[in-house]
Amino acid sequence: MKDLNIEFTCVNRFLKYVKIDTQSAHESKTFPSTEKQKDLGAILVNELKEMGIKDAEMDEYGYVYATISSNSNKAVPVICFCSHMDTSPDAPGAGVNPVMHKNYQGGDITISSDGKIIIRESDHPNLKLQKGNDIITTDGTTLLGADDKAGIAEIMDAANYIMTHPEVKHGKIKILFTPDEEVGHGVDKVDLKKLGADFGYTIDGSDRGGIQNETFSADSVQIRIKGFGIHPGFAKDKLENAIKIASEIISKLPKDTMSPETTEKKEGFVHPVKLTAEVDAALMKFIVRDFDNDELKNKVEFLRKITEEVVSKYPRASYEFNVEESYRNYKSVLDKNPEITEYAMEAIRRAGMEPALESIRGGTDGSRLSFMGLPCPNIFTGGHAFHSNLEWISVQDMYKAVETIIHLCMIWEEKS
Repeated sequence: MKDLNIEFTCVNRFLKYVKIDTQSAHESKTFPSTEKQKDLGAILVNELKEMGIKDAEMDEYGYVYATISSNSNKAVPVICFCSHMDTSPDAPGAGVNPVMHKNYQGGDITISSDGKIIIRESDHPNLKLQKGNDIITTDGTTLLGADDKAGIAEIMDAANYIMTHPEVKHGKIKILFTPDEEVGHGVDKVDLKKLGADFGYTIDGSDRGGIQNETFSADSVQIRIKGFGIHPGFAKDKLENAIKIASEIISKLPKDTMSPETTEKKEGFVHPVKLTAEVDAALMKFIVRDFDNDELKNKVEFLRKITEEVVSKYPRASYEFNVEESYRNYKSVLDKNPEITEYAMEAIRRAGMEPALESIRGGTDGSRLSFMGLPCPNIFTGGHAFHSNLEWISVQDMYKAVETIIHLCMIWEEKS
């Protein structure tokens, strides 16, 4: 392991970035879904230019692109590091007040001023690995934004180190910061030709030392129910209530399996995420997940069959069943270029950790980028409990992520 002697900047950057509200929005018809994401993009462009990265820019869609030129006399593949600027709309995200807990000594962490909001060690077993480290949390009123402003801060810190240490040999490095990842549109408008990278890494994981080379495959299902409404005083044998029809469909989902709350590891699920209903019409939205594409299809068809069976009992009612592909398990793409993952594991070792090859019960921008021609596994950031007011991150794990990125750049140059 080589000591890089880094004067880390990632924490100060992170504390600055999380205070900028960049929440994306599910129902928005614009791209990016919220203009405020560009506020962070503009800051990142300025910081990159201050490092001496002259071509840093943000395009009309909010993507930030930048290039660190090669200083090697070898032909080295072009590597991209990518993180997303938006934070989840699933929890409050404006007015983030990060709190530093120095020299954590174990046990629960009380984060709210009234003492009622507590990060319990029993619910967050990774805290057991953090004794002596510094932990950043929220004040309990918002999410923190480590997903994925931690990744951004770590990439920026690594870029700053590389730009100020010309003795570190590396090929051309591309930086990409995306909007709207949290609402499933993170790479909708990305210009891969402009990016010009051969391989990439999203810095958007969690546990220290983790690298994810497998994700869920994902579909979104939207079911519209058209009932038959009539004045309740004349409804006998006529009314077919869309609220009750939708409720019946949901009630037929398994109670002890096939849901996020009853599955783990490689088990998939069918998950209702939205229901809006009136007597004569209802709209249901589901996300369907599985690591195996055939099993994903089976789960979609299972939901379709339930819908058909329920609605068939109501002769005046009808339904529309629409399926939209969200992303697919990128392991099949990454397996064609095993060195991408192998080099990441070696970089983690050089940073003093034992790599842990993991599967993500979710997706990243890298899922879609891989199928678009940019194979792109996911590397840890050190953050935990994403999308909630209990979100936290370890300062020392952030440092390890920065070291991993720098070592990765060096490894690609060494092995070319």
